[in-house]
Amino acid sequence: MSRAPGRVRVLLHLRAAEADVPSVEQAYHRISKDLAGTPGLLGNELLREVTDPGAFAVLSEWESLAAFQVWESGSAHRGTTSPLRQYQDGERPRPFALFEVAAEY
Repeated sequence: MSRAPGRVRVLLHLRAAEADVPSVEQAYHRISKDLAGTPGLLGNELLREVTDPGAFAVLSEWESLAAFQVWESGSAHRGTTSPLRQYQDGERPRPFALFEVAAEY
């Protein structure tokens, strides 16, 4: 079974000190509410690493790479996502990655 062609998932890696975990969660909820209704955004999830409680990822799904790029290049993008920017995982070469679904069962 395959997905509709063109869907893209964005994975944003975050890292927080134990004391900042509630702030990460609150920022995620605030940003998600602000992004509700964004054209092309199909949904997102906040993931917490099981073996490392300070490691998080936000996984968002977009209907296409073009839809994501339109949103990312828009003026509201940086302001809307700024509450999580301080938690981007600086130990990685890039804090985010884009994935296209190649196959699925």
